[in-house]
Amino acid sequence: MSKKLLVIGYVWPEPTTTAAGCRMLQLLDAFLTFGYDITFASTASKTQYSLDLAKLGVQEVAIQLNHSSFDEFVKELSPNVVVFDRFMVEEQFGWRLAEFAPNALRILNTEDLHALRKSREEANKKNRPFRIKDWKNHPTTLRETASIYRCDLSLMISSYEMEILQHELHIPAELLFHLPFMVDFSEISKDKLAPFDKRNGFVSIGNGKHAPNIAAVKILKHDIWPGIRKQLANAEIHIYGAYLPQEVKEMHHPKIGFYVSGWAENLDVALKGARVLLAPLKFGAGIKGKLLDAMRTGTPSVTTTIGAEGMHGELPWNGIISNDWDRFVQAAVELHQKQELWETVQENGIQLLQKLYDKELLQNQLTERLQQLSKALEIHREHNFIGRMLHHQILASTKYMAKWIEEKNKR
Repeated sequence: MSKKLLVIGYVWPEPTTTAAGCRMLQLLDAFLTFGYDITFASTASKTQYSLDLAKLGVQEVAIQLNHSSFDEFVKELSPNVVVFDRFMVEEQFGWRLAEFAPNALRILNTEDLHALRKSREEANKKNRPFRIKDWKNHPTTLRETASIYRCDLSLMISSYEMEILQHELHIPAELLFHLPFMVDFSEISKDKLAPFDKRNGFVSIGNGKHAPNIAAVKILKHDIWPGIRKQLANAEIHIYGAYLPQEVKEMHHPKIGFYVSGWAENLDVALKGARVLLAPLKFGAGIKGKLLDAMRTGTPSVTTTIGAEGMHGELPWNGIISNDWDRFVQAAVELHQKQELWETVQENGIQLLQKLYDKELLQNQLTERLQQLSKALEIHREHNFIGRMLHHQILASTKYMAKWIEEKNKR
């Protein structure tokens, strides 16, 4: 009898526009490899960029929020494993799964810690340094943490976020699993990467719906690019990303080599043609798909401590890290002009991929953890007293709020 996985998506996956979409595609690929029959359900509407999951052999189901039809759907499906894509989805559907599929292993795919990203953004707007207590005191932290406790396992993409959850909030290690982006290292060969002399210029990548990316483009245009052009008079930079707002589109200025190129169907082509990726991120959370894509394509990067956070451990970076914009400019120019330095940091990126992001190794670790949990799920849940307490509380609040909304909608 085949194993069944139900994924409840916050949105339909868009791997060509977001790192979150790539992450979801990697998770689906892993579970298909493990032999699961997969159903992907979402309340969201599809977009022109939504992945055709049916081509992967994944069943697509549209579901309704605050509607008992979901209960019948889950009972009939009877999944062995459920993945909630982000904590908001667990808040909406977690109690229903606990009631109508109680034996299913419940997994939270965090993507990143939303409260960490929000509290950093708020500190940036107030023009003051971020403090860890900003995150600990943020109301969204309470919601995210409660969701983590209610699930049997939470997938953490960032080693830094693993660390602060355990050290700052004392969340038990057995509730967390570090699973960064998974890269098929067998497909990466230095011989296939475009060499230094076949590349030129700079590139920056970012979805326009993500506030850190918009802030980064503004910094590029006003604080970094003028300094680069002073030293490299003919340099060009191309800004790629879906859903770019009008304020970013208006930054398009070919006379100074600043090109807002919009969505690219194949970012790898753009990355392989560029010499350096620039990512001056002042706030954010999780780990950055754009920086991993740069490593995959052999493209060194210049970024900030926020950009590289949780991505390289004690290993040397695939480029240069700086929070000072003058130093950032100089680092970008040096990487663009010095072939020996460029080749050294490119090799750093390849080593990072091999040691921290190898798909085969990470998939093996994931399936081993799932097997361990499935065999001892009852004991695991008994040890998670706070999770059981929160499930009891949510049944007394969220459940009846949802039922009230359903009745209200009927009328």
